[in-house]
Amino acid sequence: MTSEPLTTIDHWISGARVPGVSGRTAPVHDPATGRRTGEVALASVAEVDAAVKTAVDAGREWRTSSLSRRAAVLFAFRELLHTRTDELAAIVTAEHGKVLSDAVGEIARGLENVEFATGVPQLLKGGFSEQAASGVDVYSIRQPLGVVAGITPFNFPVMVPLWMCANAIACGNAFVLKPSEKDPSASLFLAELWKEAGLPDGVFTVVHGDKEAVDALLDHDDVAALSFVGSTPIARYIYERGTANGKRVQALGGAKNHALVLPDADIDMAADAIVSAAYGAAGERCMALSVAVAVGDVGDDLVSAISSRLPKLTVGPGAAEGTDMGPLITREHRDKVAGYVAAGAEAGATVVVDGREQDVPEDGFFLGMTLLDDVTPDMTVYRDEIFGPVLSVVRVATYDEGLALINANQYANGTAIFTRDGGAARRFQNEVEVGMVGINVPIPVPVAYYSFGGWKDSLFGDTHMYGPEGINFFTRGKVVTQRWPDPATSSVDLGFPRTR
Repeated sequence: MTSEPLTTIDHWISGARVPGVSGRTAPVHDPATGRRTGEVALASVAEVDAAVKTAVDAGREWRTSSLSRRAAVLFAFRELLHTRTDELAAIVTAEHGKVLSDAVGEIARGLENVEFATGVPQLLKGGFSEQAASGVDVYSIRQPLGVVAGITPFNFPVMVPLWMCANAIACGNAFVLKPSEKDPSASLFLAELWKEAGLPDGVFTVVHGDKEAVDALLDHDDVAALSFVGSTPIARYIYERGTANGKRVQALGGAKNHALVLPDADIDMAADAIVSAAYGAAGERCMALSVAVAVGDVGDDLVSAISSRLPKLTVGPGAAEGTDMGPLITREHRDKVAGYVAAGAEAGATVVVDGREQDVPEDGFFLGMTLLDDVTPDMTVYRDEIFGPVLSVVRVATYDEGLALINANQYANGTAIFTRDGGAARRFQNEVEVGMVGINVPIPVPVAYYSFGGWKDSLFGDTHMYGPEGINFFTRGKVVTQRWPDPATSSVDLGFPRTR
């Protein structure tokens, strides 16, 4: 029996696939089977430099393109992405492992960002003040930065790149994407769609790689700005190194998202929402709910409601019909998450449902859903971002105690409250120190015409991603003061300009 040949995943430079020449590659696996399916080229510093230089050349022309032309390309790209969603979702499932419905949902949320960017003629409108002084007009404009880059994570190989590149390209920049080497094929599919949509060659570039490629982008003189989504240690590193090199950087880090469940909450609704948010995509989401904070006497009912739902969910290959949760991204990560479950049990947490003991496929990187009760803030299962299908329940006596617990956490990406009390919800949204808040909504990812980002160690930089803040990030403001004096009254004036 012969094995299937490995797929070679190349770079995308100047509108075409370009084989790597560094001699280094990384394996790509199907997480549902554990089988190695391909190898992705890892770029050297020289390869990154060559790719950026082609982007510089392409960007010079693209920045002079009319807003109507940019909008037309974005509309065409949007239509292609919409009609070919199923193909792209299959690629995501094959390399990431998430179920097909979740992959389709990821693409749909990315599409929202493309649709927002199609409004670039309106989004880039400046201000104008006629007659700011006698015969003087003042107006503001926003201009592209040049070449900008995005470094994106494995868990959303379509949505997160679209968070970045849609606005960047709409604003007139050339965009260089360094996707995760764990599931890189979706980025090449996007590149082909951009080309088919009429985007000039070189305006969208894909360079695969590891730390060597990342550092090359951070150090490159022609890269003006960089967006990142990933873990907090890497986000901090990218922010510090990028800004030290004079770049504009937005770096989104890790999370430990809490759901505060008040005694008056609809327990069935809360349990449904928490199960979906905790275990969807095998918990590999930066907005996953990983901690349920049970207030007062609601704990027993909440734990019972959550645990009763887990046996009804099917763990299996993401492409299989009826599967609710797929595998984790790698064998090493699966084992690491299982280690957290063991550490929680050893530290005194009550293991209500043990994902290590569930019936899951033997092949692939599967782990069942785990529910831990009686978790305390000193345990590693509480402190660390696990990024897997593990939900911890922390019990507190009062709302104030639960709020203090959330606000004391180093992460501040997303949070949710479940309650029937509008006053309590309003108080929570005002008092909680977290960037994105859901009220009876478990995963409060903003729609595309708002912006995404947390606080504290979940965000490095002062600009959130996509939406209006994304437009500002990928442009810089310029104010023009102009006078067209009457030649008959023109004279020399050495004084400082005045408005009166």
